[in-house]
Amino acid sequence: MKALYSLLSLLGLIFLVGCQNNQEHMILLDEKVKEIIIAKSSGVGEMNQDIFLSINDRQSINVFEKAIKTAMKQKSDVNKANPDYDVMVEYEGALPTHAIHLWLGEENEESILMYMVGEGETYLTSSKTTNQIRKLILSEP
Repeated sequence: MKALYSLLSLLGLIFLVGCQNNQEHMILLDEKVKEIIIAKSSGVGEMNQDIFLSINDRQSINVFEKAIKTAMKQKSDVNKANPDYDVMVEYEGALPTHAIHLWLGEENEESILMYMVGEGETYLTSSKTTNQIRKLILSEP
């Protein structure tokens, strides 16, 4: 019986450590992303439905997926500024859309991401990722 409690305690500890590690990065569903939809933002907590860019080629989708999954949790003061863009991650099938606000950094700067629905945690991308996102968003008409 003592061995069972030890095993359960060890499994519980592994579970807690795993959950804490996942909270340091943004997450997406483990499903295939069909499309990334982008609109100019109307403000925090709102999702602008006036879409100006729809990305559905695999290479560009991969850039956004990587940007989201590698963004590191870090406190940022975004209360004073509205996001630049609203990003909607659409999955294949009837899965829910991930709605994310984006404060797009200048060239060679970090960008800030925040789930539209959530606790208000912010996540920072690398400057390299910002440059890739800028190329995709700003090169479109």
